[in-house]
Amino acid sequence: MPLTAGIVGLPNVGKSTLFNAITHSQVEAANYPFATIQPNVGVVEVKDKRIDHLSEIFMPKKTIYTSFEFTDIAGLVKGASQGEGLGNQFLSHIREVDAIVHVVRCFDDSSITHVEGTVHPLRDIEIINLELILADQQSIENRISKVERKARAKDKEAIFELSVLTKINDALLKGLNIRALDLDKDEQELLKGFHLLSAKPVIYVANMSEDAVHQPEANPYFMEVKAFAETEKSDVIAISAKIEEELALLDEEERQMFLEELGYAESGLDQIVHHSYELLGLWSYFTCGPQEVRAWTFHKGMKAPECAGIIHTDFQKGFIKAECYHYEDLIQYGTEQLVKDAGKLRIEGKEYLVKDGDILHFRFNV
Repeated sequence: MPLTAGIVGLPNVGKSTLFNAITHSQVEAANYPFATIQPNVGVVEVKDKRIDHLSEIFMPKKTIYTSFEFTDIAGLVKGASQGEGLGNQFLSHIREVDAIVHVVRCFDDSSITHVEGTVHPLRDIEIINLELILADQQSIENRISKVERKARAKDKEAIFELSVLTKINDALLKGLNIRALDLDKDEQELLKGFHLLSAKPVIYVANMSEDAVHQPEANPYFMEVKAFAETEKSDVIAISAKIEEELALLDEEERQMFLEELGYAESGLDQIVHHSYELLGLWSYFTCGPQEVRAWTFHKGMKAPECAGIIHTDFQKGFIKAECYHYEDLIQYGTEQLVKDAGKLRIEGKEYLVKDGDILHFRFNV
């Protein structure tokens, strides 16, 4: 299953334009609220130059990049947690994603309506965040009412759960996002099952005009978003959805030329994906051979058997060893055989912590 990011924001901030661009899709991007009702889903390849180099070395029949799934979630409005707009239908879509890409309008254009009447990035962010907090409050309060009786009966698990839920509820009542709280591992583990909206990691995307995006820090709107993002240790990316839309129409060679002309190291899509990987603590390992060169996404801190299980559960169940060397070793020596001759190929066991850029071959027996 690919990792998922939900694109959220108020109506008419550029969400669907951005989604069309980064997924090369053609969903409706109209100048009126609620043009998006059902969530649109698009899967994009995660471009990785290491995969390109590996394909040049192994000359496989197939080259497979890892993928990332984007969901264009309809525009939220004030009161969504109480059913305004299309309300809880939208909030339920956010529960299903791994991370939130929050698009904020940072440009003035009288021809594009704003649901709140004026462009005001901080107000827009607060509207969305408050709706997520209010929805979480409802979930937590409902659960507290159910667990209180068990806690009064001295059930240890219930007592712990109630203490965590009370702590979370107190923070929500103060208007705090759960992702901003300092929670220990046990508390985090307990909360996983609740799929709380304000606990999800967020990347703020400042959607700017084509002229302003080249120097975002000269734009007061962008600086407001950046300052806010820093308070909750979130990332902010400056992009122009219109430029991304133009890039999506070009082939790869033209796209690279256009990016160079603009002075961009990478597209908005690449920025969002790379920031999402960092935010979610993700790395990639590779499997290579004459049949296939492929990238696999895993969470930092995963051991070799867990990474084997990403390919197939049988690989994890019957894990014996992993033959392992690093991408950089292959680039240095040129071929797998020369990597072996240099003593850089290792045999690793069940406790091995897989690293970003490892090239692995799993031995297993089921």
